[in-house]
Amino acid sequence: MNQRFENKIVIVTGAAQGIGRGVALQAASEGAKVVLADRAEYVTTTLEEITTQGGTGVTVLADLETYAGAQSVVNKAIETYGRIDVLINNVGGAIWMKPFEEFSEEEIIKEINRSLFPTLWSCRAVLPHMQHQKSGVIVNVSSIATCGINRLPYSAAKGGVNSFTQSMAFAHAKDGIRINAVATGGTEAPPRVIPRNTSPLSEQDQAWMQEVVDQTIDRSYMKRYGTIQEQVNAILFLASDESSYITGTVVPVGGGDQG
Repeated sequence: MNQRFENKIVIVTGAAQGIGRGVALQAASEGAKVVLADRAEYVTTTLEEITTQGGTGVTVLADLETYAGAQSVVNKAIETYGRIDVLINNVGGAIWMKPFEEFSEEEIIKEINRSLFPTLWSCRAVLPHMQHQKSGVIVNVSSIATCGINRLPYSAAKGGVNSFTQSMAFAHAKDGIRINAVATGGTEAPPRVIPRNTSPLSEQDQAWMQEVVDQTIDRSYMKRYGTIQEQVNAILFLASDESSYITGTVVPVGGGDQG
């Protein structure tokens, strides 16, 4: 079995479900000691799967939309393992899908808080430790929806993630730190345990969402959604030493859609 992460300390945010869960399970199966961060208590089920399969890890409940939440995750990793080798920032996701003029001020702020700040705060919290180590890898999960319809605040947030990834990589290559991003395309996933938008969808809401689905498939050369495993493969490639000469790069994983 491939052991790319043997004895490496890997933080995975948003590890309770979806892509984050997949990344955590795969990294643990390849030897990582994982720190699983989420604000949902059922992140413990991901750790249970890992330990059942012989892996090792800890969980941290944290709101990563705040710096204090991000700092608590980093503190837990340092207290438990003494260092951090890899940070995978997976928290984010569009809450509403509708034309920009339909967004309220409050909704726009919530979209930015959800899909930009968890990455910024987590990077800020981990950076001093990686600088001290003179080593570290960060992979930010972005989106090809930087060019898309009916979710412009989310597009702005992920565009910020892309720009931040490139700037941070440029600034901190001298510290032995690599930073890249994966711009995920449409991805088939089980229904979320806790939906991002907990309000019932009207017929109009469903129609706007369908427009996003149709655009996503149309822009993909392969005319399909990807799988969670296809996203996990790209993320963990960038997290591993196999990508040792890649930094400051945003890799689109959208079946040909470049975002």
